[in-house]
Amino acid sequence: MSIPVSQTNTTSAADWWREAVIYQVYPRSFYDANKDGIGDLPGITRKLDYIASLGVDIVWISPFFKSPMKDFGYDVSDYCDVDPLFGTLADFDQLLQRAHALGLKIMIDQVLSHCSEQHPWFVESRQSRDNPKADWYVWADPQADGSPPNNWLSVFGGSAWQWDARRRQYYLHNFLVSQPDLNFHHPDVQQAHLDSMRFWLERGVDGFRLDACNFHFHDRSLRSNPPALNRDTKTVQDNNPYGMQAHIYDKTQPENLAFLEKMRSLLNEYGAIAIGEVGADDSLGVMAEYTADGNKLHMAYSFNLLTLDFSAAYIRKQVEEFEARVKGGWVSWSVGNHDVVRVMSRWGGAHPVPQFAKMMLAMQLALKGTPCLYQGDELALTEADIAYEDIQDPYGITFWPEFKGRDGCRTPIPWVATEPYGGFSPVKPWLPVPPEHAANAVDMQDADPASALNYARHILHWRKQWPQLTRGEIHFYDAPEPVLALRRDLPGYPAVMALFNLRDQPVSFNLPDAAQATQMSGYGLPGKVSGEQVELPAFGAWFGVLES
Repeated sequence: MSIPVSQTNTTSAADWWREAVIYQVYPRSFYDANKDGIGDLPGITRKLDYIASLGVDIVWISPFFKSPMKDFGYDVSDYCDVDPLFGTLADFDQLLQRAHALGLKIMIDQVLSHCSEQHPWFVESRQSRDNPKADWYVWADPQADGSPPNNWLSVFGGSAWQWDARRRQYYLHNFLVSQPDLNFHHPDVQQAHLDSMRFWLERGVDGFRLDACNFHFHDRSLRSNPPALNRDTKTVQDNNPYGMQAHIYDKTQPENLAFLEKMRSLLNEYGAIAIGEVGADDSLGVMAEYTADGNKLHMAYSFNLLTLDFSAAYIRKQVEEFEARVKGGWVSWSVGNHDVVRVMSRWGGAHPVPQFAKMMLAMQLALKGTPCLYQGDELALTEADIAYEDIQDPYGITFWPEFKGRDGCRTPIPWVATEPYGGFSPVKPWLPVPPEHAANAVDMQDADPASALNYARHILHWRKQWPQLTRGEIHFYDAPEPVLALRRDLPGYPAVMALFNLRDQPVSFNLPDAAQATQMSGYGLPGKVSGEQVELPAFGAWFGVLES
């Protein structure tokens, strides 16, 4: 039995993003339209109908700006142009026009904290200590013994400082050596970035995803970081020494709040939004600051469900801590992106099955926040095993073999099972298409009503019918592992209960509120309640409406 729920739109024009779903496109691997083995903007445009069919609202496109591609576009050499690898500005305008015609909003990735060493700003800055852009980057003299100014480390390995013989100074790079950090203490740097964002807003983009947005500022005194009291394993793998420091001086400085307010003022002029990627020792505390008072970020992008940790207790803890600390702020929960092992392999067990992908998506959509889906997760793609000779990611090359880098989650989307390279491209792609992905190709799943893809389309559209799941407050029930049990409450609507079995074995348990719940229809996962007894099969779920 189902209880009809009003479909009245509870979203105001000002905060439509709270009810939205984001879909991340990694352009190199989405679809190759010009047949060079690398995905491009026209390829995305050709597949926008597919994205729209999923029932998502926002398309986040990873960087496509001019770049030497040493970090695959996250090293920008021109913030106001498209790299020829991906197309032209005209191609972007066509993509934007088609997306808007389909009712999709476009969010582009802004990498503001650092750029490419080939950016004209840095080329000029490193020429001398007295040129107009001399102070646009973080330069520092060596210590008396010639060593770097302090102990700051790069996320990608080694010191965060690189010696420059011309200036006889070190420059800061929190990531690759080829990605110098901009000096946000300089007002001209801030204005230059705001101007480049205005360039895209004028073209019609609907928002920005801010990469590494708490890296914008550094401690002016260049104080060394102390050792970490609790080693960080959320933002880096456990064999990376970066996690051994408490990063209190190299990022997350208080000056960033004022810059985010300036950015919000710009966004408000265009009705655009911003979501910030926050990777910090106390990420929840930073999210609270960055989304407070409605004058900075609209929402924060959390790393907390992108970890190896996976249990009902862990997920509950992350959500409850966010709700307790981020008063009035808003989160975007993601279980996968272009930087982490695919969730099917990371959380799905040794032999992941499509049923796991269905349950995981339903669970993600039941959490309070704006869900963010990573391309291919709707196809239940597993992590690709990339041979060393095929690795492209410099991060993986540095930490091989204990860490193989991020290529395994970045392989091309398989569109047609029987075509070479999965129909992504007629020529050899920049990364291999794993043979096991062919069975999960879009055309195969399109034809199967029970596929993970068709389930994703179904559950995404189904969720829109229930304002409780997009707007309601969230509360958790005590339930035995591996069960995640929660309730969403929205004034004027009956509460919705959602139960999820996170493991591949059936489970039965008693939940007192279950006796007062009526099963909802249409969510498409197996599970049942009889009185207070709840029975969930392997990777099963149950949604019910609590009687008032």
